[in-house]
Amino acid sequence: MQRPSSVPSRPPAGASSEHTSQKPVILSRNQQDSVGTFWDMVAVRLVFTMVCVAAGYHFRPFSVSKEYGSLAGLFFALAVILFEVRLRKASLRRLIGAVIGSILGILGAYLSSLILTHTSMPESTRSFFSLAIFLVMFYIGLILGANKGDMLNLQAFGGVFGSERSTKHSLKILDTSVIIDGRVADIADAQFLDGTVIIPQFVLRELQLVADSADPLKRQRGRRGLEVLQRIQKMAHLDVQIAEDDFQQVAEVDMKLIELAKRYDAKIVTNDFNLNKVATLQGIEIMNVNQLANALKPVVLPGEAMRVFILREGKEYNQGVAYLDDGTMVVVDGARKMINKTVDIIVTSVHQTTAGKMIFGRYDERGEQTPRVAGLPSSEAQTGPRAMEANAGGERPPRPLYPESGRS
Repeated sequence: MQRPSSVPSRPPAGASSEHTSQKPVILSRNQQDSVGTFWDMVAVRLVFTMVCVAAGYHFRPFSVSKEYGSLAGLFFALAVILFEVRLRKASLRRLIGAVIGSILGILGAYLSSLILTHTSMPESTRSFFSLAIFLVMFYIGLILGANKGDMLNLQAFGGVFGSERSTKHSLKILDTSVIIDGRVADIADAQFLDGTVIIPQFVLRELQLVADSADPLKRQRGRRGLEVLQRIQKMAHLDVQIAEDDFQQVAEVDMKLIELAKRYDAKIVTNDFNLNKVATLQGIEIMNVNQLANALKPVVLPGEAMRVFILREGKEYNQGVAYLDDGTMVVVDGARKMINKTVDIIVTSVHQTTAGKMIFGRYDERGEQTPRVAGLPSSEAQTGPRAMEANAGGERPPRPLYPESGRS
């Protein structure tokens, strides 16, 4: 999809007011649902901060004044809150690995301190080395346990931790091109797309520029993209979130998508060929809608029969061209006279090209001229025109080449 290089001129007042009335509706449900949780967390953190400040004011750590004790309690509360925010983004495997690594580090430090008690070094030096070994072992165990936590198999615990879903595989970032395309809504409606869907703020701005364009075609595409977002955010099995992250130093929207995917360790849902190649080279997982559509095309083998509608004549002599519902071209030999008609053909070969798949078939005109109705006597089968009209849904067949029995 071509990215708008500059801000297009605004549409007429009527069209702009109509579009403006639609925009505030997008993704408002998810924001309203998260208000209660947000204020609950603010209240809990505020109470915790007040308790820490009161404790510092009362106990006066390091024999400082009450004012400095309150300030120390405030800094301690802020450090704990920042640490809690970071822990919320960690997976359960990393948390379990960090806990196990910390316990092993503390155990190793304790055993080392037992060895130091049997030495002749002074008490102050022995205390320093014991504290230093404890901090080093605890830090190394925490970091290594967190990094190696992804190797844990939580299913071995009998399903106790099996309900956690991997955050990496549940975050999907939607590109502007796939939103305007619209097929992603049908894919999500069929529940082939689940988890958390992230819509970046810069993608919404780009979509708004397209919807506010003076070009009627671009304006229609932009509004269709807004309608697709409204449809997606109403699906109960999806968690739609707006990412406020913006990368001011990056100018192109495609590169911003790649940076955002790296930050959240997420996949990008797109149908942009260039973005697909660039993101793949940088190690980003891509969900390409066009590749999914090609994978879902029906498999046709030579010798199978299929019914197609001959749309136009082909390039070669006596050829007709038809198209399947997914856009696959079907070239039919001997069907030039059957244009604008539905015929049964036999598949002769299937060719896969860079542009897609092509199917070649053969139309047997002789088989269509002498049909037999199953279950009827030969005398009734020979009164073929009426039977063929009934089977063909009212379409009159060509006049038979032989006189009908019973007529002079």
